Amino acid sequence: MIVIENVYVVPVTGAEIPSGYIAIDGDRIVAVGAGAYEGEGERVDGRGCLATPGFVNTHHHLYQWASQGVTPDGTLFEWLVASYRLWGRMDAEVVHGAATAGLGWLAKSGCTTASDHHYIFPKGRGDLFDAEIQAAREVGLRFHPGRGSMDRGRSQGGLPPDEVVESMDDILSATEAAVRKYHDPSFGSMLRIAVAPCSPFSVSGQLMLESADLARSMGVRLHTHGAETLDEDEHCKEQFGMLPVQYLESLGWLGPDVWLAHCVHLTDDDIRRFAATGTGTAHCPSSNGRLGAGIARVSELMRAGAPVGLGVDGAASSEMTPLAGEIRMAMLLQRARYGPDALTARQALEMATMGGARCLGRADEIGSLEAGKLADVALWRVDGFYAAIDDPVVAFAYGQTPPLARLIVGGKTVVEDGELRTVSDQVAAEAGAVAHRRLLGN
Repeated sequence: MIVIENVYVVPVTGAEIPSGYIAIDGDRIVAVGAGAYEGEGERVDGRGCLATPGFVNTHHHLYQWASQGVTPDGTLFEWLVASYRLWGRMDAEVVHGAATAGLGWLAKSGCTTASDHHYIFPKGRGDLFDAEIQAAREVGLRFHPGRGSMDRGRSQGGLPPDEVVESMDDILSATEAAVRKYHDPSFGSMLRIAVAPCSPFSVSGQLMLESADLARSMGVRLHTHGAETLDEDEHCKEQFGMLPVQYLESLGWLGPDVWLAHCVHLTDDDIRRFAATGTGTAHCPSSNGRLGAGIARVSELMRAGAPVGLGVDGAASSEMTPLAGEIRMAMLLQRARYGPDALTARQALEMATMGGARCLGRADEIGSLEAGKLADVALWRVDGFYAAIDDPVVAFAYGQTPPLARLIVGGKTVVEDGELRTVSDQVAAEAGAVAHRRLLGN
């Protein structure tokens, strides 16, 4: 039993508790309340701290840690064209090292559950999917990797070169095998698999249809990119005669088992369709800004009732972005577009927690601090300089992210006093640096 006491508790789904406790037994929260907890257990003094649910990262490309800094001033399509052949060199060692660094960095910014979208599988380079799963086990995060894919190379009107795509038969076979081998649907699962073809400009319509059928027959979720840039809009109009969301809907890719990355360029009707179907959005504000894609209409999506979570996106399009920092970025960009009441600190925090849990289909397990849920908890120091702000949630969200005092995943400490306690900071950082050198050949 672990008891975090004397802490400002933000359950997200209920009233905040200015001085309270969180009691943890095994991997579950057993009690949350005000005042003192009278039961036995190891005491963690949360004085001067803010307790939030662990954050949920709803979109990432962990392998891209090894290719940060490529085409720093390009559009999405320019950046992708410059990156595809580089990524085609990756092997399992690169993926494991990059994932170790990327997941460690996420943990140090309050992330307890991370999704990943891995969609390039060069032949003869080892088991890339297993490599990132092993990294997640070592770092200690709850992991939702999507077995991604591309089958539409340049010769078929797609964006990627033909040498980095796979055949549809190989994709479907490998995806089914990954789900059967790794997916754990149980309550408290540390590993769940999604089916995740890459994007409308790199995947055939037939693969999208068959991927959806496969995922639904196996009871797993669907993920892809959608409506990220104006270039994608033009590609979809030229190739398919419709906009990206219309195209995805025509293929059965809207629904409560689907979450889409980015969704920057949505029409009013798209927003209504997302809300009506329960389709989720992984909002990646820093990446969208870095690539000049635009500002997603996420405050409108939230008001409509559609699920919205946060994602940092691949490290190569959002260099060194911490997940906690995306709370501030999302809030400020919505206000820049819509005005100062567009998104509050607490709404942005909800996006990073319950919003992400809804996108991943785990709202009954994670995303809030309440009895019966999994013990995924972040403690943030809001004393010291931060004590000049009376509201600790405002102190957390408005400026530089406060120090992380402790991160607990399923009752186990992963970060303490800002340092990883599973793999070390030094080991994770060096793994990422070695992966970078190995991929770039220097």
